[in-house]
Amino acid sequence: MIRNKLVSVGLLVWYVVVSAWMAQAPADPQFWLIASILPAVFVVLLIATYRVLPLSHTSYGLITAFLTLHTIGVHYTYAEVPVGLWMDQVLHLGRNHFDRIVHFSFGFLLAYPIEELFRLSASVQGWVVYYLPVMTVLGLSGLWEIIESWVASAVHPELGITYLGSQGDIWDAQKDMAAALYGALLCVTMLLVVRALRGAQSVLQTEAAE
Repeated sequence: MIRNKLVSVGLLVWYVVVSAWMAQAPADPQFWLIASILPAVFVVLLIATYRVLPLSHTSYGLITAFLTLHTIGVHYTYAEVPVGLWMDQVLHLGRNHFDRIVHFSFGFLLAYPIEELFRLSASVQGWVVYYLPVMTVLGLSGLWEIIESWVASAVHPELGITYLGSQGDIWDAQKDMAAALYGALLCVTMLLVVRALRGAQSVLQTEAAE
């Protein structure tokens, strides 16, 4: 129990330290503030539900990894993250694709925690346990794009463009949602393969014991 708490506290401390570091002189302070609200609410929700519905260390680690990527993105604004600019220069991508990486990571890193949440809280079984995380990721991605459009229309035009981070691509929202979908599909596919292999190994061990 103590080890479990130490791991959870360690992940929380990591996120707080990274957030505090990235809060220092962000490229666009107003953008940073707006884009940091939902992640902060999410972390508070995870803390509030920790005793009632604790997730695995793997889930908390994956969530922390995604939040770390998002925190880096909002510090620089997604269109100006250095690693994305470097990728563009080396691979000639035509734009900074760090936002695509984060959207893909949203699906890939959060599909398992969502799957675990459904499995533990709703006792979901069978193929539905793999279907629901993918649909949830896709729905949340669409909701995020809607929220982005609301914020963009509510603030001054310069910040709205920065917040959307479309970089001139009229299909940016759809591509972001597709990236999250691909990440979620990859995650659940890996889960299916790993669990199938474990199931086959368990059967072989049982047969060998008999």
